[in-house]
Amino acid sequence: MTTSLQVNVARLRVPVTEADHVRGPVDAPVTLVEYADFQCRHCGAAYRNLRDVLRQRGGLVRLVYRHFPIANIHPYADSAAQVAEAAGRRGRFWEMHDWLYEHQDQLDPVHLTVGVEQLGVSPDEVSAEVDRRMHADRVRRDFVGGIHSGVTGVPALFVNDVCHEGGYAVADLLTAVDQATED
Repeated sequence: MTTSLQVNVARLRVPVTEADHVRGPVDAPVTLVEYADFQCRHCGAAYRNLRDVLRQRGGLVRLVYRHFPIANIHPYADSAAQVAEAAGRRGRFWEMHDWLYEHQDQLDPVHLTVGVEQLGVSPDEVSAEVDRRMHADRVRRDFVGGIHSGVTGVPALFVNDVCHEGGYAVADLLTAVDQATED
């Protein structure tokens, strides 16, 4: 007697909505959903590679960023996510996102304040929102959505709702985008 091998492919369980942070054309044929942690060095490497993919495949790809802070390993990840949300409330999410990844070694409260100031956002307002945990529900919602989609570590990437099992090198990501474009 033989049994068939069944492979379970992790799928994105939380659809992309207008509440998500999206970079790229809304009608792009390929949607990359990334679950990431601002303090994770692997997420920092993925950030640089995804930036190159967006540059090289501009009109074909949209990137959706979702928070997945692993606070027991990265003590500043949750507050960094909340700072990004506070900046997003002011229309500056992606600028803060980029600053956080480009300054991963400076995510303590003092440096976060400097980063917020550099974006021209009021650090007092942002600090007050973070202190009140005003954006904690949003960060938690992203995290729980990641868990429901099978995310166990970061960075986690879904290409058109299917978990990307390949590498995060630019060439691997370009191949995944090109294959998804052909499907």
